[in-house]
Amino acid sequence: MRALVTGAAGFIGSTLVDRLLADGHTVVGLDNFASGRASNLEHLADNPAHVFVEADIVTADLEAILDEHRPEVVFHLAAQIDVRHSVADPQFDASVNVIGTVRLAEAARRAGVRKVVHTSSGGSIYGVPPRYPTPETVPTDPASPYAAGKVAGEIYLNTFRHLYGLDCSHIAPANVYGPRQDPHGEAGVVAIFAQALLSGKPTKVFGDGGNTRDYVFVDDVVDAFVKASGDAGGGQRFNIGTGVETSDRELHTAVAAAVGGPDDPEFAPPRLGDLKRSCLDIGSAAEVLGWRPKVELTEGVRRTVDYFRRTHAG
Repeated sequence: MRALVTGAAGFIGSTLVDRLLADGHTVVGLDNFASGRASNLEHLADNPAHVFVEADIVTADLEAILDEHRPEVVFHLAAQIDVRHSVADPQFDASVNVIGTVRLAEAARRAGVRKVVHTSSGGSIYGVPPRYPTPETVPTDPASPYAAGKVAGEIYLNTFRHLYGLDCSHIAPANVYGPRQDPHGEAGVVAIFAQALLSGKPTKVFGDGGNTRDYVFVDDVVDAFVKASGDAGGGQRFNIGTGVETSDRELHTAVAAAVGGPDDPEFAPPRLGDLKRSCLDIGSAAEVLGWRPKVELTEGVRRTVDYFRRTHAG
């Protein structure tokens, strides 16, 4: 398979590139390094099956790029990922997450791409849902421009599917964690805790520590992207999580145990807009894609801490 991965230098994108190459595919990676890091791909410099293009999905000539490389499948992970920045500057968020997606869809259908696998957001698009774990049948209720943009991306791609036959599926991950996660971002709490504890710095939990999230390991998420690149699931959204809620306090305990550090976080006032709960029903992915998570939280946290311990030592 010839694949193009947008957001290829990011945490999830670079892990997906590695998986595709390991599976024997040829990969074109595209990134503008707004949040991705060149270091995530530097080990591929001499790999003949990998080509990297530095480009921005908002401004680049995507039609020319896709026409040159002729991918069969496009994995679309490039995005503005900061929810709070989307609130502060919704126009910029929409320019990347909506217009960028539309530009990519237009280029893909003109280049004869078979399928686009799009990244949605299982942790944000449902707002405060009536059910936990939350299935895809629950109506979307975005509470931020970021979430609204992800839903809009789904709608546009499904529209292109109806108009032009450009197949698509939407991967809606819960809270993804693992090696290469940015410890300075707003959402990478496992990485944030790990980096702080390894450095002997204080850690902070917002609220009383009772907020819950569904934490899913990056390798499992990448496996879902790969499984969604086939013929199954056209036009569908797939929640990708574990179906298990873990509180902020429980997560801190797990990371501290893996580090061998103190399980004594500071408690800060709750942040405005933070959801109290988030947990996804993954039944559709299991039924349609044959996907299930394999890495339990304790093991995933251990692997993540080991990664940060190595990079911290380096």
